[in-house]
Amino acid sequence: MTMTRLAVPTFDDLNAAARRLEGIAHRTPVLRSTSADESTGAQVFFKCENLQRTGAFKFRGAYNTLAQFTPEQRERGVLAFSAGNHAQAIALSARLLDMPAVIVMPEDAPATKMAATREYGAQVVTYNRYTEDREAISRRLAEERGMTLVPPFDHPHVIAGQGTAAMELLEEVPGLDYLFVCVGGGGLLAGSTLAAQAMAPGCRLVGVEPEAGNDGQQSFKAGHIVQIPTPHTIADGAQTQALGQLTFPIIAEGVEDMVTATDEQLVQALRFFAERMKIVVEPTGALAFAGVRNGSVDVRGKRVGVLISGGNVDLPRYARFLAE
Repeated sequence: MTMTRLAVPTFDDLNAAARRLEGIAHRTPVLRSTSADESTGAQVFFKCENLQRTGAFKFRGAYNTLAQFTPEQRERGVLAFSAGNHAQAIALSARLLDMPAVIVMPEDAPATKMAATREYGAQVVTYNRYTEDREAISRRLAEERGMTLVPPFDHPHVIAGQGTAAMELLEEVPGLDYLFVCVGGGGLLAGSTLAAQAMAPGCRLVGVEPEAGNDGQQSFKAGHIVQIPTPHTIADGAQTQALGQLTFPIIAEGVEDMVTATDEQLVQALRFFAERMKIVVEPTGALAFAGVRNGSVDVRGKRVGVLISGGNVDLPRYARFLAE
């Protein structure tokens, strides 16, 4: 069975998600860097979701969604499609809530993400992301097995859970002028927008996409959802083709701007995190800070929040990035 289309999430849903996640999800640290401040001319506050359970913010949305399953849904289990972080998040959440999980993953997904998904107890089904439709495959499997399909971003419970990362940052660091958030399908940015609208109305939201996959930026400017072919970028978590039916209206209404970063800028950001802050960040997780550093928005003299979305990257691939 697929999850029925539910109402657009509200800030009340984020508060409810925060209560469900208390004691389950990590309250990740907010880090500072003198080097980051000096190079940008701003005060930068990094919310480190690379230190979240499963290594990414996705755990928040996954657990919040699965925790609201009916007994029948729990018995039949959950199915999800993901390039990796949502996969691991669903797999661990399903294990914690004692339900079966099947994950549809691209065959070229990072080996660490695929291995971790299996280690959490999920069954992995692979597909070719350039020639096959993951949503069609997932829907067919869900119907055949009677499982509930949970999309990686376009679901109100997922968005609400993901938005709790921004809630924590805004609680800990009041008075932010900007909040930069990476964008794939828009779940994290939509959830962050809902949090900021309620908690920090003066904070301007900026979404950051890979330059090769700027469907969100195109959609933002066009006023409607624009779909693109699967982009070729090192930011594997942002290789989405379009924003969601739920995420786009929230983003269109509440976001200040959508900017992009090149793969080269992502590599530079990865090196900065490793050299100066001693943390491992995946390419998608570096998008937000790359968007701050490349001057797309004038942040000089401002208080700037940066959401580091995750840190799941194959070590050999990571080593190549750092050596470039």
